[in-house]
Amino acid sequence: MSEPRAELSRELNLWHSGAIVVGVIIGSGIFLVPKRMMEAAGSVELVFAAWIVGGLLSWFGALTYAELGAMKPGAGGEYVYVRDAYGGMMGFLYAWTWFTIGKPASIATVAVAVVRILGEFRTFDFLQVTLISSLLLINYGHLLAISFIVVLTYLNYLGVRKAGDFQLYFTLLKVAMILGIIAVGFSYANGGTANFKTEYLPAVGGFGGFMSALIAALWAYDGWNNLNMVAGEIKEPERNIPKALIIGITIVAVLYMLTNAAVQWVLPAETIATSLRPASAAIQAVLGPVGGMVISAGIAFSMFVSINGQILTGARIPFAAARDGYFFQSVAEINPKYHTPSVALLFQGVLTIILIVVGGAFEDLFNLAIFSAWLFYMIAASTVFVFRKREPETPRPYRTWGYPVVPVLFIMASAVLLYYSFFENVRNSLIGSLVILAGIPIFLFFKARNRAA
Repeated sequence: MSEPRAELSRELNLWHSGAIVVGVIIGSGIFLVPKRMMEAAGSVELVFAAWIVGGLLSWFGALTYAELGAMKPGAGGEYVYVRDAYGGMMGFLYAWTWFTIGKPASIATVAVAVVRILGEFRTFDFLQVTLISSLLLINYGHLLAISFIVVLTYLNYLGVRKAGDFQLYFTLLKVAMILGIIAVGFSYANGGTANFKTEYLPAVGGFGGFMSALIAALWAYDGWNNLNMVAGEIKEPERNIPKALIIGITIVAVLYMLTNAAVQWVLPAETIATSLRPASAAIQAVLGPVGGMVISAGIAFSMFVSINGQILTGARIPFAAARDGYFFQSVAEINPKYHTPSVALLFQGVLTIILIVVGGAFEDLFNLAIFSAWLFYMIAASTVFVFRKREPETPRPYRTWGYPVVPVLFIMASAVLLYYSFFENVRNSLIGSLVILAGIPIFLFFKARNRAA
């Protein structure tokens, strides 16, 4: 008799799940997007309106995904919902987009960004020293970024509980750091409410400016959907997935608005719009140059923690597609000792390292994936209506609060954002659409192979 196939083990509790939501969302966005938002909106009122609307839209999406995750708690998240609602091809196109471009490029972008921030410190000047300059330009910075991927991938290989514990402890530290930034900002004696009445006159302003600010805010909120990808390893998913999504998004929204308020307390609108990193400028105004360095280190730390969360969740997408026979079967293997998708983790890690070595091209790939991401958010959210109609008797441990209004609002908002993001960068959006369609022949190849087998 053959030995039973190894399966993923449910070792993540509510705390781990919440840490994945919060830890993946909070990366560099809150430190960088206030500049872009003020450049677009021009007024404090519109900026805060964008933060609030962005938080509500993300919350609506999380409420919808909470029902889906509790109802179908399998590895792969959106892949599972799209596959079951619209068929294997649609599910594969989602998976194809994310495991070939979306996740590896996102992880590579963050890893390289951490190295760039560290390079601002004199101690790390050596990171720019070139090691190889033939076909590819490789320096010590590339090696450091690659080491991040290797170490964190190996941590995830050793067990989902170990990766979850890392995510939990360091996310708690990240939240403590942000609370410290908020406290320091509001302690500034020369700040005050007068800054909340200032404006940035060269801004776009109006509805167009608000939409640009909202897109930036949603980029900062992005990542809440990652928890559903690892649903197959969460204890009591029918209870913990909804709680983690709803509580996690709420915590992030509160931290974001408090951080933005603390920065605004210190700096007028014009300074925020013209600063590369408004949070760094604010803390530097309070504590001097040392404060700016501390914030830079804090940003690097925050981004490093988010890498672990992305590696943890992202590897479950190719794993789920391979288990269905729509990708190489080796990617569906589970390590019998650690119960992790070891080959999928390796596959994801290798793709990420290739993008790091290639250089800046992966940033263009990541920009291509942004349009695709919101397209699939919209499609995945729409499956809640399909399942309500097609599977009315299926147990639903959690039902979306405000159904059907909440999912409809999220889908409508996604459609509006798709429209604006498409015409804001037509070239990348068109190429992103072509990347999605390129998955069709790949799907047909694996489908034909399965049929032959």
